[in-house]
Amino acid sequence: MTATTLAPADAPAVRPVNSATRVATASFIGTAIEFYDFYVYATAAALVIGPVFFPQTSGTAQMLSAFLTFGIAFLARPLGSALFGHYGDRIGRKATLVASLLLMGVCTTLIGVLPGHEQIGLWAPALLCVLRFGQGLGLGGEWGGAALLATENAPKGKRGWFGMFPQLGPSIGFLAANGLFLGLAMGLSDEQFRSWGWRLPFLLSAALVVLGLYVRLKLVETPVFAAALARQETARVPVVEVFSQHWRPMLLGAAAMVVCYALFYISTVFSLSYGVSTLGYSRQAFLAMLCFAVLFMALATPVSAWLSDRYGRKPVLVWSALLAMLSGFAMEPLLSQGTTWGVLLFLSLELLLMGATFAPMGALLPELFPTRVRYTGASAAYNLGGIVGASAAPFFAQKLVAMGGLSWVGGYVSAAALLSLLAVLCLKETRHQAL
Repeated sequence: MTATTLAPADAPAVRPVNSATRVATASFIGTAIEFYDFYVYATAAALVIGPVFFPQTSGTAQMLSAFLTFGIAFLARPLGSALFGHYGDRIGRKATLVASLLLMGVCTTLIGVLPGHEQIGLWAPALLCVLRFGQGLGLGGEWGGAALLATENAPKGKRGWFGMFPQLGPSIGFLAANGLFLGLAMGLSDEQFRSWGWRLPFLLSAALVVLGLYVRLKLVETPVFAAALARQETARVPVVEVFSQHWRPMLLGAAAMVVCYALFYISTVFSLSYGVSTLGYSRQAFLAMLCFAVLFMALATPVSAWLSDRYGRKPVLVWSALLAMLSGFAMEPLLSQGTTWGVLLFLSLELLLMGATFAPMGALLPELFPTRVRYTGASAAYNLGGIVGASAAPFFAQKLVAMGGLSWVGGYVSAAALLSLLAVLCLKETRHQAL
């Protein structure tokens, strides 16, 4: 990887630019930390949040309540994309990325010290919902800025590859979060884990955020936005302009994202809960399988990004969505038997397809919008897709499996893939779109 990036021809010669290494590191490490924070809660929701904060006598009621708090963050994410997108399109990508990372880290750390229902009663779930909402706001502003940092610094013909670095963040963040929970599950008794052990991954977030801030504060503004700022081409109210003039690509981009979310959260949050509570796996065993399976997501991400630069965003996304549709039919036969190899095959397949569908989005969504509203537009598309594909996915999956079994949950995955396929077919190819 070279240590230079391309700047617009009209840019001042003395203006500093970010090296390719710094861009890759900053866009990757920030999203990895943000998604670590987000997945720490997702894993805790499947394992311990219900009993600690929602003391209903029914285990199912506890699980549904925990999954509802999980969904609150997805409802906050579009608001975060509007808030941080506004400042990202008005004052710059760098400052906004620093603020989003700081908000996420503070909220995650506070969850780690929040007393449970036994200590403060109804204040516990109420404050948990507030902090979970704050997590959503932070992540709502994170991804769009990281994707723009990567793509607006990318050399010609390599936007898909550069846009891959923020897409690697989720798999590494998930691996770190689940790996830490796995270590705790192996080293602590159930009583220790439920009493205080589950809080440690949340508290670790404080140290990780300091690292992320150190990397991001060394960045300079992207050349594309710096040139637009010099020409005074920023939008006055970016969110209004996006919804009034760019609503079609925003909605299509959001629909294209749905399959990514459905694949991931059904195969991780729901499957973890189902595997432990219904299939009888220990926390350690199922977390270990997830840590192995997420490696396929990490491997598929750079391959899919490279293919999107070579052949285009649409062909890669069309084929990935078709395969994801078929994978929904594999859920019931692979999980219902409860065999370790069947479960591991299903998890690996779904996360492999998650990487394949997710990687091109790092370039596609920014390419759908002009510079003046790119942060807001790309973030809105990314996070609106999460409301449909992820916010209530574990909750509805829990309901569907009770109503009709695993085949109904697999149908949810196939329907999400079909929606994304139709959206991608309605989009134009953006590989050669100028930023």
